[in-house]
Amino acid sequence: MRIPLIALASAAACLALPAAAEVKPFPASFHTEEIATNGATLHVRVGGKGPAVVLLHGFGDSGDMWEPLAEVLVKDHTVIVPDLRGMGLSSHPDTGYDKKTEAQDIAAVMDHLKVTKAALVTHDIGNMVGYALAAQYPDRITRWAVIDAPLPGVGNWAAQLSNPKTWHFNFHGPDEERLVAGRERIFLDRFYNELSANPAGIDEATRVHYAELYARPHAMHDALEQFVNFTQDGIDNQAFLAKGKLTMPVLAIGGDHSYGANMATELNFVATNVSSGVITDSGHWIMEEQPAQVVAMVVPFIEAK
Repeated sequence: MRIPLIALASAAACLALPAAAEVKPFPASFHTEEIATNGATLHVRVGGKGPAVVLLHGFGDSGDMWEPLAEVLVKDHTVIVPDLRGMGLSSHPDTGYDKKTEAQDIAAVMDHLKVTKAALVTHDIGNMVGYALAAQYPDRITRWAVIDAPLPGVGNWAAQLSNPKTWHFNFHGPDEERLVAGRERIFLDRFYNELSANPAGIDEATRVHYAELYARPHAMHDALEQFVNFTQDGIDNQAFLAKGKLTMPVLAIGGDHSYGANMATELNFVATNVSSGVITDSGHWIMEEQPAQVVAMVVPFIEAK
């Protein structure tokens, strides 16, 4: 992979970023749009000009997590940062939390913005939406950086289901929601504390910010629906894979205290051109724990020819 000089300059600039991130507003060059999709309305941040990059968040976050990366990419890219349906400031439809449907949301956002092709950067649940997007629209995704979560129904997913730390995959229903109601901060703290390399790396302001978002009406219910749909996601992923592996370049990134190099193993099940990256001193919350490392790794990959 040949890394252009502009990418090297961008990576050098990333050294100025702090080791751990706080939630900051996106640069003034961004604006927000409420974009109607297939039964939802997504809150989308858009900024910059040039080759498009779509950034997809996961559970415990919103599109706000991507600010350190968006701030660098916006200098020479069109950067598109949606909140997934039912999360962040997007709408809360009753259905559509299978990742195939959510990927169609993102395709509709791209259509609205007249973006025919884009690079893709994803984390956590965003990985699952990203795979469904790349599998359904392979000609529209030029390359994919996928961060620290495997894909339902493929690879070593069965081992993921038996991991004691993933008990929350089966935590849903009216009584479970009553347990969490008014305690969203406590619930999210469990994820930040247990799945990070150093819980202090996720600061108080970040925790407050996301607890407030997930305490909004319907927000926790819809977030848990992401997990409810994993069985269907697995069925859909197996159907995608039966049509062939992805052929675009894929960069599989894991935290050294989380999936690490095993991310590349997982992505090799669904893609033919996979490279590996490991973020040091990081658990699952890589953009919060080590944003500078992520930016330095992802920007050259996005800008490679």
